[in-house]
Amino acid sequence: MVRLTRAQQQERTRAAVLAAAREEFVEQGYALAKIDRIADRAELTRGAVYSNFAGKRALYLAVLVELVEQARGADAPEPPGSLADALGAFARTWLERLPLAGDTASGGRLQLRSLTGVVDDERGRAVLAQLARLEALVLAIGLEPYLPDRERHPDQAPARQVRLAELVLTQLSGSGFLAEMAPGFGDPFDQARACEHLADLDLADAWAPSYLPHVEPGEQCQDAWAPPAGLVDQITGEPVDLGADGLVTVLGARRLAAAEEAVRSTRPGEQATVVVVTSDPAETGRLVRLRVSDLSGVLRRVFGPGAWQHVRLVIDDGAVAASALGQADVDDETEVAVRVRGGLIAARAAGRGAAYAAAAAAGDGKRSPVQAPTSDRSK
Repeated sequence: MVRLTRAQQQERTRAAVLAAAREEFVEQGYALAKIDRIADRAELTRGAVYSNFAGKRALYLAVLVELVEQARGADAPEPPGSLADALGAFARTWLERLPLAGDTASGGRLQLRSLTGVVDDERGRAVLAQLARLEALVLAIGLEPYLPDRERHPDQAPARQVRLAELVLTQLSGSGFLAEMAPGFGDPFDQARACEHLADLDLADAWAPSYLPHVEPGEQCQDAWAPPAGLVDQITGEPVDLGADGLVTVLGARRLAAAEEAVRSTRPGEQATVVVVTSDPAETGRLVRLRVSDLSGVLRRVFGPGAWQHVRLVIDDGAVAASALGQADVDDETEVAVRVRGGLIAARAAGRGAAYAAAAAAGDGKRSPVQAPTSDRSK
């Protein structure tokens, strides 16, 4: 009989706990599930469960992450032909998790990605709010190529589709909540058609944060840069090259709304890399991974991974990228950015507006051509 290594035994134990937990959560839901019953199902001790997962919430989120990653389908063969087509395809793909009238979701609340009773503290809700902003940005990047060309005044910020993306995600999230709380209410096909018609809305959306014009350029430098390997883009599933020219922005889980600043501040032809960190990988990190993986799985089936060629999104549980940048300690409020050029770090910045500040620091001592918004036309 082959003797398992310690690592193999730990992996087998973890897999047994996850399988048992999935059965328990399907049958009992999150609130009524018990760690003791999960241990009994796995034929393990309570201590063995806690040696792998900090608690029931961490275990539940781990089960959901595994479910979402296993459910990821094939990438889209070709992108939609219009904005309405894109919205309809996205909605239909997202709504596949919802049962039809009279049916029951095969995985219960797990299939619905239910977070009812799971995120019940102020910290968790704050992270969810930031995640919602990040999700809207990622969806908007897929939608923005469908914007019609139009002339703009020189001081007008570039048009965007973030508000439309927020509206779509709000509608779909509401459908998911109703499917859980009032099974059988609402028709997914009607929801998808409604999302298609949102393409006709003119939300006069533009990116124009009022604080950015007051942010000073970051510190210019010519620092050596040895980017860590092994990090993966959560959108495309491909390895990330942190040595490419562009911005690398490290954001804590409560600063994710600043991801748009990183994307909009990156110069044409350069790469915008957003690295997400947290002081609590077991719970907050898994919550971020769950929501990002769930959304990206839908997006790739609709748009294909090529829609995000200049954007990379990394979840850095071990904070290896931040450490390589010289940021020894990270937490949910971390916000630092560097501009990489020619294999070197050409500028650094930290704090509110870090991505814009790093982009605005030009090597010749002058402010970069990155244009700060001068008015808020989104209101």
